[in-house]
Amino acid sequence: MSQSVLVVAPHPDDEVLGCGGTMARHADAGDEVHVLIMTKGDPDLYPDDDPALLGQDIRAAHRALGVASTTHLDFPAPRLDSLPGYQLAQAIGGAIAQVQPTILYLPHRGDLHADHQRVYLAGLVAARPINHCPVRQVLCYETLSETEWASPEGDQVFRPTVFADISAYLGAKLKAMACYRDEVKTFPHPRSLPALEALAQLRGATVGVTAAEAFALVRQIV
Repeated sequence: MSQSVLVVAPHPDDEVLGCGGTMARHADAGDEVHVLIMTKGDPDLYPDDDPALLGQDIRAAHRALGVASTTHLDFPAPRLDSLPGYQLAQAIGGAIAQVQPTILYLPHRGDLHADHQRVYLAGLVAARPINHCPVRQVLCYETLSETEWASPEGDQVFRPTVFADISAYLGAKLKAMACYRDEVKTFPHPRSLPALEALAQLRGATVGVTAAEAFALVRQIV
């Protein structure tokens, strides 16, 4: 039985870094994969950004993964901590109401970037199991260049509890990431293709498969 899936990304490319292979796997299984990108670069901080080129990169990356729909909001990056949390929660709630996902993917609460932390909290508010919310499973993904740099204290640490076998979809993930021309870096930068492949192999070896993506389960209703 097919499902609707919503991936919430603080910034363009977070969705591919965190769960690109899983998105491709969902799409291949017949699920509808929807992506909500929360921010655009604050023009005062990123005056050289070209929104048209970024839009092309996003569309190319999502085609490679079989994404059904993409919504790109214009909250300012990296300034989500300057906004009332209810605005972010309302935006995510609107996407949930529209696509009716049973599975919701969010960034991890311990990520170094404050935008990721705010999106995580807003996502939890939007997905509260009340008022006929369709979300049955909430999972947090790890984002290279954010999750691994978190504070090593307490619940800030990413502790994976769910692993998705992406052995057949790692190529699609790497292809999608390569579409983000301004975001792909040279190894050993964590946002390099070799680093993504290495992490997938490590997570896969943890559970006895060639490649995997890891998630922290927040809630599952069965």
